[in-house]
Amino acid sequence: MALDSPIREIMVTDVLTFAPGDDVATAMRTLIDRGFNGAPVVEPSGRIAGMLTATDLIVQGVRIHFPTIVNFLGVNIEIPSLREKHLNADIEKILGGVVGDVMHTEVVTMPVDGTVQDAATLMHDEDVSRLPVVDDEWNLQGIVTRKDILRALLA
Repeated sequence: MALDSPIREIMVTDVLTFAPGDDVATAMRTLIDRGFNGAPVVEPSGRIAGMLTATDLIVQGVRIHFPTIVNFLGVNIEIPSLREKHLNADIEKILGGVVGDVMHTEVVTMPVDGTVQDAATLMHDEDVSRLPVVDDEWNLQGIVTRKDILRALLA
């Protein structure tokens, strides 16, 4: 396939999406079950609102306030004095949250009238592995991944 081929020839149109109000725990399970690292978040109107990636979920986990342990004269001291229940509450809060709270809203997208070369260049320049393909109103039309680009180049 030529690099100047339209992106719509290789994009996937049956796209896994989430809504901003979907719960995070279900979204995480869906990503894992489907073997995906991320998916677009779409408003009911079809307009893309953000992207949810495994990285977003991991970063939220890192923001949990784990207790700080300091060893002072051979004694481990927890500073501040956080108990396991506080840690568990933080984890439950993230998992009980909604996708709109953890997704990133600065989404790199591909215009539906772009080419395979445009997509490959954009993925390289922006260091992303997937590009939602959108129309002029930012309505999701499909998605293209690095694998799709490689398949097109090998075809």
